[in-house]
Amino acid sequence: MKEFVEFISKHLVDFPDKVVVEIKSEEEKKVVFALKVDADDVGKVIGKQGKTAQAMRVLLTAVAAKEGKRAVLEIID
Repeated sequence: MKEFVEFISKHLVDFPDKVVVEIKSEEEKKVVFALKVDADDVGKVIGKQGKTAQAMRVLLTAVAAKEGKRAVLEIID
């Protein structure tokens, strides 16, 4: 799942080398990911009215459901 978030994020931003995805917490059925990008790229990851971020969260939820888990994506400014 971490690689999935990293892959999508790197293709959205101008500075893919500054994309960092960390597992903030991991429980038995829940994983929280923290996504950090360059300050200039935050808007690209969030998108207009948060639609890009919401789409990423929907895709992550689908990938996590295949593994029987629940995933949360936090975008760090």
